Amino acid sequence: MLPTAMSDDRPDETRETFNYFANEYAQALQAYKAIEDQSTTLMALGVADDLRSFIDKFLEMAERTRALAIEKNEPNFAEWFGELIEQAEALRGAIVPH
Repeated sequence: MLPTAMSDDRPDETRETFNYFANEYAQALQAYKAIEDQSTTLMALGVADDLRSFIDKFLEMAERTRALAIEKNEPNFAEWFGELIEQAEALRGAIVPH
């Protein structure tokens, strides 16, 4: 008999932790993509300060979640949040003030 995709032998707490970080990462990725997609428009409208503020808030959330992932021994999520942080910092560095 083949194991089913729904089979999960991890303890409840481990599964809940994984699900928490999976959801947080999906939301963070969606938020980053929205910021990235709107960055050119916001800079063209002359609201670079607003864009910088959005990125700073994103970075605060991502850094906090990355630290929690490290604390909860979720190295993959910590690495993925680290990559998002690097991308957001690069985007922030590319903002040209008007």
